[in-house]
Amino acid sequence: IEAARHFADQPLKQPLIILATADEECSMDGARALAAAGKPKARYAVIGEPTGLRPVRMHKGIMMERLVFEGQSGHSSNPALGRNALEGMHEAMGRLLNLRGQWQQQYHNPAFEVALPTMNLGCIHGGDNPNRICARCELHFDLRPLPGMDMEELRQAILGELQPIAGERNLDLIFEPLFEGVPAFETAASAELVQCCERLTGHTAQAVGFATEAPWLQQLGLETLVLGPGSIDQAHQPDEFLALSQIEPALDILKGLIQRFCVEAR
Repeated sequence: IEAARHFADQPLKQPLIILATADEECSMDGARALAAAGKPKARYAVIGEPTGLRPVRMHKGIMMERLVFEGQSGHSSNPALGRNALEGMHEAMGRLLNLRGQWQQQYHNPAFEVALPTMNLGCIHGGDNPNRICARCELHFDLRPLPGMDMEELRQAILGELQPIAGERNLDLIFEPLFEGVPAFETAASAELVQCCERLTGHTAQAVGFATEAPWLQQLGLETLVLGPGSIDQAHQPDEFLALSQIEPALDILKGLIQRFCVEAR
């Protein structure tokens, strides 16, 4: 708003939209709703996440998945009395880690600090007693795909590994996302917005590991880039802050973008 105020008395050849969205930290439902509605109509989008005023043209996606095996409890003295969900999960975890290894051999992008897709087995709960066959086991894990990796294809590959385990061990299987996930994002290095932001900041566009709303604005046909003051290192901290020294430079960059794309609009 402060950057836009500078142009309040100037005629714009192309409109300037200041967009605010709901629940960006968790579900990104605001951005999803905009994409579903097909608006706003625009040519370019700059997302003001904290990038230290360095343009970002790529980020990884994020998926958080829930896997449940359900079997049958029974006395541990006779394994035939039950169907052990924990043993099924043990096998499933091995299959998941094998998939991770395959994807890390197949996909690599040196633009990222962590150049490979990652999978983290985050938490597991199962069973209630050492002498009872485990009837239920639940695992939550995340997957951070690189640009070019389709989330639905990844889920189908995982399901293809899990279904045989459930069938062979006679276990009920639940596999579902904990939330819809955020796709990986990439804008070409040759894009006009990327090159303009590189000139204004003096930095080459880079890649980051955290996810943003960029994929949904890109779905609307907007050439999209992530750029803003502050550091992701301070994000989600009890004393989260934005350095005052970055405010004026951020305003200068935004004014330069408005001048280029809204006032001149060549």
